Amino acid sequence: MSTDSSRAIGSYVPLAVTERSGHPESVHHGALVALERDGRPAFAFGDVDLPIFPRSSMKPIQALSMVRHGLDLPDDLLALVCASHDGRGEHLDGVRRILELVGLDESALANTTDLPLDDDVAREVVRLGGTPTSLRHNCSGKHAGMLATCVIAGWPSDSSYLSPDHPLQQAITADIPLASGGEVPEFGVDGCGAPAHLISLLQLATSFRRIATGEIGSDGQRIQRAMSEHPEMVGGPTRDVTLLMAGIPGLMAKDGAEGVFAAALPDGRAVAIKVADGANRARPPIMRAALRALGVDTSGVDARAFAAPILGHGRAVGDVRIVGELSDIGR
Repeated sequence: MSTDSSRAIGSYVPLAVTERSGHPESVHHGALVALERDGRPAFAFGDVDLPIFPRSSMKPIQALSMVRHGLDLPDDLLALVCASHDGRGEHLDGVRRILELVGLDESALANTTDLPLDDDVAREVVRLGGTPTSLRHNCSGKHAGMLATCVIAGWPSDSSYLSPDHPLQQAITADIPLASGGEVPEFGVDGCGAPAHLISLLQLATSFRRIATGEIGSDGQRIQRAMSEHPEMVGGPTRDVTLLMAGIPGLMAKDGAEGVFAAALPDGRAVAIKVADGANRARPPIMRAALRALGVDTSGVDARAFAAPILGHGRAVGDVRIVGELSDIGR
């Protein structure tokens, strides 16, 4: 499934333009696929079969494997396992709760250390003399879930749980095709230290769809319910992923680094996006256009979920505008 750079360069099409003071400033290329209720592609732009790193958008798929291997948590904590959280108090307390349920504490976490993802919370941590920790990293919920799964399954729960050769990581990698319908994927290393899997954008949308619809069983339905009913645990109060799920009943959605975003509804409609240059500012407007084109009602979503203001001296002087065929079907 290896990909040369020439294929990647030719795999993306213009989807959005950033405008400043009435003039184009940046063009955002990307790829996008949207699925109908029955799983057939409704529309697609760019090469949706190109292998990409979905990064944190893989978390619901990884969580599915954890649940299949015995992880059993309250819905709010299961949502946190699927999260890239802001590092707020409720998130850190939730991570501690997951670990305490299996007799561990935060010292067991082997993920990268970091400050909270939320800028205001991070500044407060620094003001009080705090430092980057594994607990404060936005992926600590996933890692707590991984460790809990190891204890439940009788696998080693030391720092080796991050190794691709560990039984946990082998199980996750082997289980991905259950959702994606593809082959066992290749992988690299994610920012948090866990394996980062390579799958196509079409496989990502398919995976979200099969989880959200329950097509792959009650384990998937548990993840959909946890995420859609506890969106505040998946991100934070001002994050697009949280606001999107809060405004669209039943939606499960997950953002990923480098311009990835995926979402699906229990009725089978699904969207997966990759912005080629990794610019996250283009991601929310593209998602709104894609959902509207699928006939999803976004009127109940907080406007901040789709905002991408371009600032000049502290005030909005432009925004991100959808272009190409997506601008026609996504009105």
